[in-house]
Amino acid sequence: MSVARRLRTDSSERGSPPPLDVPRRDRGPHALIALSGEIDLTTIPLVRSALVQCLGNRTRSVDIDLSAVTFCDVSGLNLFLEMAQLTERSGALMRLHQPPRSLVRIAEITASGFLLHFGRPGARPSHDVPAVVEGVR
Repeated sequence: MSVARRLRTDSSERGSPPPLDVPRRDRGPHALIALSGEIDLTTIPLVRSALVQCLGNRTRSVDIDLSAVTFCDVSGLNLFLEMAQLTERSGALMRLHQPPRSLVRIAEITASGFLLHFGRPGARPSHDVPAVVEGVR
């Protein structure tokens, strides 16, 4: 049985940037979070909340679709690094799919990309939820 959840920021709180949309679909112990919008200091609490909820629900793998993310700054990278450690400690796996160029570039500059699990090009998430094709935009 698939369960869908959605968290969203209110763009009126932050002015002109588009809101961050955080829909989540669960299938058994697997979750897909498909982010869209910008990941920055103002939106990371929403992303953190969604990821922590997954671990609280005993999710074994979390696939994060970043194909609709228009921007991710260093605070987003820090969040994904923090969440990668947290999921690993809990015995789960977090994979990032189709990261925006800004995230890939920051990971390259900081030499921290090896700490993240990026989905393999051409691979699909490990469960039957909306398809995601991995890669870097």
